[in-house]
Amino acid sequence: MASFTLEKRKTSKGVLRYRCVVRLKKGNDVVYRESRTFGKKADAKAWGTALVSKLETHGLPGKNPEVTVRELLIMYLNEPYIAKSIGRSKRYGLNMLIDTELAKIQANKLTVANLVQHCKDRNDAGTSPQTVSGDISYLRSVLRAAKPIFGIDVNDSVVQEAYYTLYQHNLIAKSNRRSRRPDTSELNRIKVELRKRQEHHAAHIPFLDILDFSILSCMRIGEVCKILWEDVDEGTRAVKVRDRKDPRKKEGNHMWVPLLGEAWEILNRQPKSCDRIFPYNSKSVSAGFQRVRSSLGIQDLRYHDLRREGASRLFEQGFSIEEVAQVTGHRNLNTLWQIYTELFPNRVHEKFNSLQRLKQMDQEL
Repeated sequence: MASFTLEKRKTSKGVLRYRCVVRLKKGNDVVYRESRTFGKKADAKAWGTALVSKLETHGLPGKNPEVTVRELLIMYLNEPYIAKSIGRSKRYGLNMLIDTELAKIQANKLTVANLVQHCKDRNDAGTSPQTVSGDISYLRSVLRAAKPIFGIDVNDSVVQEAYYTLYQHNLIAKSNRRSRRPDTSELNRIKVELRKRQEHHAAHIPFLDILDFSILSCMRIGEVCKILWEDVDEGTRAVKVRDRKDPRKKEGNHMWVPLLGEAWEILNRQPKSCDRIFPYNSKSVSAGFQRVRSSLGIQDLRYHDLRREGASRLFEQGFSIEEVAQVTGHRNLNTLWQIYTELFPNRVHEKFNSLQRLKQMDQEL
């Protein structure tokens, strides 16, 4: 039987630490013992609970237990060091997979046919191929972690083999590329209503400044609400954006972002009453925007579309893709290239018309 105990300890510097000791007994003999120390009691307890569950389900490490996809999913979700990096959408998707027929299959006996059937069932239930694609992607990440993290000899080759068939039959698909930008009228109407909202006696969020700053800086709203005064560089008029989103690197991806035009002025007029420049909950900011948008009857406009609006404006002003990437933080230029190519036909027409006007002026002279 497996169990764990928690021990409270202090370091030589007086810092409180929590040691979790996990034991597996056979009769009166301890046949397995492992311990780990944490700074938080909750982390120690979570690790102990996960390891006890793993030992109870799969026995001693070193063996290759026959686990179902469901068991593997639960182990993945309960592993403390994995759990910290799982986003909200992925967590929701993994929990959904736990209750599917696919989860009942032994993990090392998954076949392409099993994955095809899962995708068919999801499509028949009205789920879009784009969403089903998320199922397969999330499952693949779990299978890839099985051997190095849990010592279970499972790999993701079955998913790799299935991709061609799934795409070929439109059972999964890439997400639709958004190109939505607010027009001038929509932005003006939204600003009028946001001004009313921020002027309410109980309001404290400067919605207008945050909206304009979001467009001008091309930052995500989560990034806007995290930037610190200590990360502002007066000399270069730039700010360090910490842990910028990057699919290849979740943490430590810091980047200096130049604040162009009015963005610098907006930043400097914020009160220095907190370590953060915009010390507000990003969800409250986007929720306020969404309420105003909905009340105005503006369709299919998300706060994140303001980031695309900012990038589009930079392209329209003549900045190169590499220069725009310095502002937006894109490591892969494909996304920016898509925005640029959407704008490019209009820019070609504008340049042609401009050249025609110059030619006509020369002829008149």
